[in-house]
Amino acid sequence: MTDRNDDLFSAARAVIPGGVNSPVRAYGSVGGTPRFLASAKGARVTDAAGREYVDLVASWGPALLGHAHPEIVAAVQEAASRGLSFGAPTEGEVELAALIADRVRFGEIRPVERVRLVSTGTEATMTAIRLARGATGRDLLVKFAGHYHGHSDGLLAEAGSGVATLALPGSAGVPAPIAAQTLVIGYNDPDALAAVFAEHGQRIAAVIVEASAANMGVVAPLPGFNRLIAETAHGHGALMILDEVLTGFRVHPAGYWGLQAAAGEDYLPDIFTFGKVVGGGMPLAALGGRADVMDLLAPLGPVYQAGTLSGNPLSVAAGLATLRLATPEVYATVDAASARVSTALDAALTSAGVTHAVATAGNLFNASFRASAPSDYAEAQAQDSFRYAPFFHSLREQGVALPPSVFEAWFLTAAHGEEELQLIEAALPVAAAAAAAARP
Repeated sequence: MTDRNDDLFSAARAVIPGGVNSPVRAYGSVGGTPRFLASAKGARVTDAAGREYVDLVASWGPALLGHAHPEIVAAVQEAASRGLSFGAPTEGEVELAALIADRVRFGEIRPVERVRLVSTGTEATMTAIRLARGATGRDLLVKFAGHYHGHSDGLLAEAGSGVATLALPGSAGVPAPIAAQTLVIGYNDPDALAAVFAEHGQRIAAVIVEASAANMGVVAPLPGFNRLIAETAHGHGALMILDEVLTGFRVHPAGYWGLQAAAGEDYLPDIFTFGKVVGGGMPLAALGGRADVMDLLAPLGPVYQAGTLSGNPLSVAAGLATLRLATPEVYATVDAASARVSTALDAALTSAGVTHAVATAGNLFNASFRASAPSDYAEAQAQDSFRYAPFFHSLREQGVALPPSVFEAWFLTAAHGEEELQLIEAALPVAAAAAAAARP
């Protein structure tokens, strides 16, 4: 007997490639039928068959305050009443750009002087790379194995996220000359960073790096590594692009850069990219950085970027409401909830005798089924990933929704209250037993 999710997936596969509009949603690595979500409120989501789950996906990060926060919904509704899209400047996008720039600070240090709004994280990173090439007059880009920066052509070599889940080295359809402009090196490897600049330094436009890797599982930068990237790039006349599409405004009011700055790690990226939280769940992303670099974008400079829906008023309204509501108290609440769940996760897997490590980066975390937390892509892949599918399905059957891939971060929200946290804590031991019983 099928339920509404089975029927919808069958219908979807008839008209949508793979039945989904983003690959990881297909449950390819965990098996079973994807849950088609019908609604979400606070810390919970409801699928098309009417089943409710405590959510640990949070729309892959944007729902920092919880789903359908009433003030965010009201802001979007109010904006919609004035029109859905104008293709013209609006007051709201000026306010949002200023708010982004103001939040990315530590004391008097404010590395974001200009902001350009776009619609997706892929568009933000693509534009940042074009901008870096325009600023330096160089072609080569350095990225790290396992880091995911969207699906533009030059960025899919040894990428994380869905590419890691599908175990693909890259993507068909990317011309070899374009792929050759991206140099992929190991993450958290100072020697590899030094070597690539020693060989290609005069041709490298930029290094792009996730502020903390979170698309091959959570893999935080080793102490001083982000600073080393900045120093190495700048020493060779290249730029540093800090990708905060996932971490930006989720792990700290000033993003992961702000979290590191508060811990005493001082470095200055040239370009930041933001997404997810910055749009409050609506399609919106941004890039920002030094004025002399950002002003190379058209119409002031020769680096072209455009978008009919860039700065869409509904997305801007959601982003403004989210960032204004994301107070220090919100971050304290999310941090505490994340610490509590990650501790319970570690305890449950330990009690069940499952080899594992819980990796964290701010309030992001996940479990790797290996003896120690990974520090790079090769280590992230070298785990007993077969244990994740039964673990995932056990939690889902108990009413807890996890990301459908072992290579994704878990997300808590400010709406996860005592009832939701207790439900998760009660479900974890059962899921850990399922993981322990799994066989390759």
